[in-house]
Amino acid sequence: MANNPLSGIIPQQPPIEGQSDAHVLKSRLEWGEPAFTILDVRDRSTYNNGHIMGAMTMPIEDVVDRAASSLEKSRDIYVYGASDEQTSEAVNLLRSAGFVHVSELRGGLAAWKAIGGPTEGIVESRTPAGADDYNVVDRLKVHGEEQKKDV
Repeated sequence: MANNPLSGIIPQQPPIEGQSDAHVLKSRLEWGEPAFTILDVRDRSTYNNGHIMGAMTMPIEDVVDRAASSLEKSRDIYVYGASDEQTSEAVNLLRSAGFVHVSELRGGLAAWKAIGGPTEGIVESRTPAGADDYNVVDRLKVHGEEQKKDV
């Protein structure tokens, strides 16, 4: 880090926890930190219908082989599946294969959507988020309009 002129200015992210909630992941995305991967271990057709924006599909039956061939073992990895049990199973498989910074995303896609996290996929494109979900200007306009109604 001696060559990094910003090393004392930009704070480091805390180490990844064994279990994370959607707020932790969303905060890392909003921070703009690119040094992590999101894995969706559900089957491919379910993934195609809707998933966390930017998540990679690695169905649970292939997760170890595919992760070993495409990810560094020291990379921060957030995993979610169809259920917390499937997520836990996938995380245990990855840890057994030598991946050291793996976290279960508790609540999966439902928890992610509940906090307004961005999604993509076939079904998700038919049911887009509200216009103000990711746009601060639109959110402020809606807030202003709601304030006028209260007066």
